[in-house]
Amino acid sequence: MSIDITPTILPGRKLITSYGDGLFRFGEETIQGSIFLFPTQVQSWPCQNAENLSAESFAPVIAQADEVDILLLGMGPRMLPVSTALRMALKSHGIVIEPMDTGAACRTYNVLLAEERRVAAALIAV
Repeated sequence: MSIDITPTILPGRKLITSYGDGLFRFGEETIQGSIFLFPTQVQSWPCQNAENLSAESFAPVIAQADEVDILLLGMGPRMLPVSTALRMALKSHGIVIEPMDTGAACRTYNVLLAEERRVAAALIAV
């Protein structure tokens, strides 16, 4: 089952148009599996569940820390707690992590992108 979530957005931005069945869609582009999502790019993320995440799990986001204030963490079908160590590691790079289920993270990402916020998302496929 795919869910359509399409607001108006600036050209060149990666807006999530649907998600589900193990993939994400951005208009005509489809990516299978978990992803890192930035306003203008998508990267595959070899993460299948939210257990045992560490700062190293988010190296691509940390590498772009000067462009990211908020990291939405879509944890799959349900939200789990994020360790204090992970929160502090990201905060040391100026990034605030906001965990939620993947569906909520997709919808929130689109809203923040439409507001032109400095947002990224780490999304575990559902």
